[in-house]
Amino acid sequence: MQTFNLPDVGEGLTEAEIVSWKVSRGDTVTLNQVLVEIETAKSLVELPSPYAGTVDALLVSEGETVDVGSPIIRIATGAAEDNQIELPVPGDDVAAATGPAEAEAVAEDAQPQGQALVGSGPKADAVKRRRRRNRPAAGAASPKRDASQKAQATAHLPLQDPTLVTTDDRANFVPGRVAALWGKVMAKPPVRRIAKELGINIADVTGTGARGEVTREDVENYLLERDRNLEAAPTFWMPETAGQDQRVERVPVKGVRKATAKAVADSAFSAPHVSIFVDVDASRTMEFVQRLKESKDFEGVKVTPLLILAKAVIWAAARNPHVNASWTDEEILVKRYMNLGIAAATPRGLLVPNIKNAHELSLKELAIELNNLARRARDGKTQPAEMSDGTISITNIGALGIDIGTPIINKGEVAIVAFGTIKQKPWVVSGEVIPRWITTLGGSFDHRVVDGDLSARFMADVAAIMEEPALLLE
Repeated sequence: MQTFNLPDVGEGLTEAEIVSWKVSRGDTVTLNQVLVEIETAKSLVELPSPYAGTVDALLVSEGETVDVGSPIIRIATGAAEDNQIELPVPGDDVAAATGPAEAEAVAEDAQPQGQALVGSGPKADAVKRRRRRNRPAAGAASPKRDASQKAQATAHLPLQDPTLVTTDDRANFVPGRVAALWGKVMAKPPVRRIAKELGINIADVTGTGARGEVTREDVENYLLERDRNLEAAPTFWMPETAGQDQRVERVPVKGVRKATAKAVADSAFSAPHVSIFVDVDASRTMEFVQRLKESKDFEGVKVTPLLILAKAVIWAAARNPHVNASWTDEEILVKRYMNLGIAAATPRGLLVPNIKNAHELSLKELAIELNNLARRARDGKTQPAEMSDGTISITNIGALGIDIGTPIINKGEVAIVAFGTIKQKPWVVSGEVIPRWITTLGGSFDHRVVDGDLSARFMADVAAIMEEPALLLE
């Protein structure tokens, strides 16, 4: 039997939330099979199994936050026969399937099948097994049961430790008694998640499944019944439950939201922000983006104005290196590489993953990385390594229809550029008012490192590329 403890998946994390189990008790798992999806302060991570065997117990419930190093699942890594969960039945005779000598040999020769995954838990130790007591040979006094009769007797029993179910329980088992036998409600992870999202305590739902488990239909029926009761109530307000006003939604602060809150608070109240803004005629950027979309070299690659802004920030930072830096109380660390952070709004909260060594990428390579980064963020697949060691960031608030805003510097950096929406507006060109594609750029800077002159020169360089992207080709 092996216990898998919650590992540190990177960056010195101390805790994680169990989001969803991908296996259930009694399931057979293979080495590297995904066991569970967890949410750290930085990303969603799937944990692979370090052992092969049978799931003996899930030690942590979905939605629970646990410390790194805490046991989360127990896996039986012995032979398949050892891992099989079956209640003892009086008169059951192993010799009905195999002779006594053969059964004894099976007990002696079976070896553990677990194999440790390198770097993801302790190595599986050898499993010592007890010798089986001699069974009566075929035709002995203990009567043998017919195989079909045995299957019928065990078909409706829950997968549970035999010590918790007596022979009488086995004979009198009916759906609905499982919770009493288990000491907890039976339900599949998707059903538990639905109940959690609907604010339903799954223990209040009566299960009607084959083994008494709560099904999705049970949860939906419970919700309908609860709504009918609320509609029938004579009062116009929502009733209080356990002393809590149901008109107020309580959202636990954890995971990405908790980490983001701490990071922006630390940044806002430790780094003296200074912000400047500039209006930009992005008409030629729009034309350049259209030419790239029609180019065979960019076939199958999504191209947006954000690509040009990203390249403009890289270009301008090379001309003004101190915006690509970090501050310590003793020194300023000017980075000779650029890990370009892209602020991404996701269902889990704000993430700022970064593109490593963005200064070394061609325009096409940068476009591909931007697309991959955005897809992983939407799917919740951003890895912890992508969230670390950023050097400068951009945020595209224009994608939400916002003209401009004052961004907060990503913690550990000294500059961030906000990109507003691009709209057609009247613009004066050579003394004539004509419609042009106009956007506004906003930059926030840590005034301990970037003073007014440097921030103005940097933003002017970014604006110059947006107004004439052909400069990138020189």
